[in-house]
Amino acid sequence: MIIREALTQDIKQIQVVRNAVKENTLSNPALVSDADCEEFINVRGKGWVCEIDGTITGFSIVDMKDKNIWALFLHPDFEKRGIGRRLHDVMMDWYFSQTRENVWLGTAPGTRAETFYRMSGWKEVGTHGKGEIKFEMDFDTWMRLKAENV
Repeated sequence: MIIREALTQDIKQIQVVRNAVKENTLSNPALVSDADCEEFINVRGKGWVCEIDGTITGFSIVDMKDKNIWALFLHPDFEKRGIGRRLHDVMMDWYFSQTRENVWLGTAPGTRAETFYRMSGWKEVGTHGKGEIKFEMDFDTWMRLKAENV
């Protein structure tokens, strides 16, 4: 298992993962274009992928412009292996190495993602979009959580 920065040439496999998920699915896959992915990993922020045997099995992308976790997804065939945790932690470490501003994300209620973020120390702060739960993480909480897990 290799966690590395996402590259433009990874976008096709990133899209395969994004469209394979069983929760937080896109109503229309065209809503997230290859150009969107390229902008978020090369201009607005940074992304990471998990690669196993040359195949991308998960990815995470943070948007520095909007201080938002734009994506964290795993291919269903690779769940429950710690990949999501590793992608999350690498992304969060990088984010807070760049800024101390709070970061937020939205996810659908009643999903495994909601449980994951709650267990990861994210705080519910309201709603976002079409009924998603809005979570935030602050620098001090992240540093405390990292210290507790060392």
